Amino acid sequence: MSDTTVQARAAFPDIAIVNATVLPMGGAPAIEGGFVTISGNTISAVGRAADLDAPPAVRTIDAAGRVVMPGFVNAHTHIGSNMLLRGLLEDVQLFEWLQTMWKMKRNFDSETLYWASLAGLVEMLKAGITTFNEHFDAYAVTPQIEALKKVPLRATLGYGFADRGVYASITDWSWKALDTFGDRVAAHHRSGNDRVHLGLSPHAPYSCGAELFTRVREVADAFGVVIHTHLAEAPQEQAYVAEQYGTTPVKWLHSLGFLKSDVTAAHCTQLDDDDIRILAETGTRIAHCPCCNAKLNSGTLRLRCVCEAGISVGLGTDGPASHNSLDMFQEMKFAGMIHKDKTGDVEFLKTGELLELATRRAAEAMNRRETGELVPGRKADVIIVDLDTIHAAPVYDVSAALVYSAKAEDVRTVIVDGQVLMEERTLTGIDEAEIRARFREAALALRDRSL
Repeated sequence: MSDTTVQARAAFPDIAIVNATVLPMGGAPAIEGGFVTISGNTISAVGRAADLDAPPAVRTIDAAGRVVMPGFVNAHTHIGSNMLLRGLLEDVQLFEWLQTMWKMKRNFDSETLYWASLAGLVEMLKAGITTFNEHFDAYAVTPQIEALKKVPLRATLGYGFADRGVYASITDWSWKALDTFGDRVAAHHRSGNDRVHLGLSPHAPYSCGAELFTRVREVADAFGVVIHTHLAEAPQEQAYVAEQYGTTPVKWLHSLGFLKSDVTAAHCTQLDDDDIRILAETGTRIAHCPCCNAKLNSGTLRLRCVCEAGISVGLGTDGPASHNSLDMFQEMKFAGMIHKDKTGDVEFLKTGELLELATRRAAEAMNRRETGELVPGRKADVIIVDLDTIHAAPVYDVSAALVYSAKAEDVRTVIVDGQVLMEERTLTGIDEAEIRARFREAALALRDRSL
């Protein structure tokens, strides 16, 4: 092949997805008969075939009759640990659930966490989740870093810290990890072609003291990494903080100088008006997990008030132990239903807004603005969804079909960072059967030695 031929091919897009209904997000209208081109790991063009003069691509994917949209962004989850706990304890409230889960977590090992991480990554990939915000309550991040080399999604991996309550046994580990966090940043932050970022994940106000939260803030400022924590999640947390500190969790963390725009606070179901004002003033972001909050009887985020205050909010699935599924279709649908019910307003959270919460706004909520929209210059994290199904027919409105009718298995093709990781439901270079078998074996062995 001549140098001239190589240069000419380099000028072509690597991938062109054509004949699709394109949902760019970010408030842009749907494009019928649209296309998306990808060059390297970046979106290079989006538009209608009649309007854009795109050069031929190295590879063309015909998406006729299908929807092309940004990959879903999961703003709060725990896959490394929670895959191992799914279905173990049901029909209980949050704090009872946490105490039983800790019996298992104390017996985690690297090999078990590796297979659990792979299983979670595959589940998210097959559901069209291309980016996720991991809160490591497993306290062992390396296995998931290794798993992400096999299933290369975009991720922010938050190291979990705690020093009291059922988590008191990891106090020494937490402080040592914080004191040496620079080594972890040097080794792993912005690795995998900038797909994998590190963060800091103090567990919650009921499991971390003031000194630990203060130290996390110092480390975040020193290394420029984000923070991801649970906050105002349940009535029990509110009661604990009120008894210990005489205030609410939000006000307590604010008094420590902890809350800033680099913080993603998961849940926030127990906010009063002053809490909302503080979160807005500090730029703190919220990961909203309506399914698990309802299941654990933890309350419901005052989403309308939060949005009116200008707070950045995105959807998260939480872990598969508390929600049982890594499925943003379920999260969108339930969010739409519960907030219409809670507000008494059927016009609140329209279908387009729910899609934004699962893509662009979730990316903003976890401080990963390079993804979540189909816009030239953004990272090429793209999914193709088939709505030609009996459960979605007749599709009068694409957004309505995606939010209220579609299922995870309707995602046909997934592209992350310009790489096709799944095509027509076939995973690229991934042995799903082996992962399922190894994960199941490790999980059952963990249960048998823990409970």
